[in-house]
Amino acid sequence: MNFQRQDAEQNKAQDFDLRAYLLGSWSVKRTLWDRSSDAHGTFTGVVRFSPDDDGGLQFHEEGTMRWPAPAGGTFTGTASRDYMLHPTAASDSLDMTFPDGRPFHRMSFRAESSHDEHWCDPDTYRVTYALRGPDEFSYSWDVHGPRKNQLLESVLHRLPRDGTGPDAPAPDMAGSNGLGS
Repeated sequence: MNFQRQDAEQNKAQDFDLRAYLLGSWSVKRTLWDRSSDAHGTFTGVVRFSPDDDGGLQFHEEGTMRWPAPAGGTFTGTASRDYMLHPTAASDSLDMTFPDGRPFHRMSFRAESSHDEHWCDPDTYRVTYALRGPDEFSYSWDVHGPRKNQLLESVLHRLPRDGTGPDAPAPDMAGSNGLGS
């Protein structure tokens, strides 16, 4: 009985369409902590996942960053970044690249693959994704190395889809966390 339940949960996870889940606009709130200086900052903004011509998604983030200024006070300024998400053999994961095509990491909410890492010489960036529900997910970057010692934690909430209002149903989610468990 236990093996049948595990097989059913794995099949539901494999049926999860990450691309469909992400498509649209999300608010993002990020906390930033530089462990070496104990500096704390924030980023608030919007992430837009839009379809590209190759069956993947374009990721565009823009917003406002607040960070302690070296001379005291707080620096406040705009920030943005772009990535590309490419389909993989499994519908529940996407490969993220930088705009120029360099590999970044794999994105997935499946328990056994929700962690990945990226080497950015000389530091190691480790990411962990968590699906919190049909309209919320999070990820954290734990950065260690000789140049950086940081923790960046982001929480994203789905924004209403154009023309559908705030109560529009999200893509079909299997189980309470979208992966059948």
